Amino acid sequence: MNKSHILQEIKRTAEANGGDPLGESRFSKATGVKKSDWYGKFWARWGDALREAGYAANQLQGAFDKNELLVKYAKYVVELGRLPSSGDLRLKTRSDSQFPSHSVFDNRFGTKLELIKQFADFCRARSEYRELVCLCEEYLASDQSLPEQSEHPNGNIGYVYLVKSGRFHKIGKANSAGRREYELAIQLPEKVSTIHVIRTDDPSGIEAYWHNRFALKRKNGEWFDLSAADIAAFKRRKFM
Repeated sequence: MNKSHILQEIKRTAEANGGDPLGESRFSKATGVKKSDWYGKFWARWGDALREAGYAANQLQGAFDKNELLVKYAKYVVELGRLPSSGDLRLKTRSDSQFPSHSVFDNRFGTKLELIKQFADFCRARSEYRELVCLCEEYLASDQSLPEQSEHPNGNIGYVYLVKSGRFHKIGKANSAGRREYELAIQLPEKVSTIHVIRTDDPSGIEAYWHNRFALKRKNGEWFDLSAADIAAFKRRKFM
């Protein structure tokens, strides 16, 4: 692991994150680059690595506690009339300087499933937001039947899959987790096997993220020559 590779990954993941560099923990999960790969070797602090990559060191958003974040999230749900996708949160941040970055929600709540669980409890306890509980319950109910259920009731949920045929891997998107494997199997001479499926409310964006990440390993179309580390990085994601 060399310095130039880590700097390149910082820039790549920052671009995929709307221009904002990832925090140390999220960067490690997204790239497989461990703290031990850079700490005490190239930099003493993560902020030093970000500065060398051309970004300001991440500032902790201590001004927002969870209740404040949930209030802002609730007001945005009311504005949209539905639960926002990750793309919605990015757009809101760009248009409203007072709205927290989507990465703040990720850092404070983890997965979207965990966010919605806590948001549902928050809404139940507040009469002005109690009508939003039904949206949370619909989402949570749909999350219990994956990957067999092909679509969210509102039609927003899809899948980004990694399949293997011979020595190459294909990254694509679909509404049904198993449908594309079947379609590919009848088109290709070699057996197709599913390696991993990521459930997402932004299949086009997440597919593009992985295509960009593995761009240097693209062979033809959506087929890639991936290493074991690449595959492990993809398999770490259950929901994006």
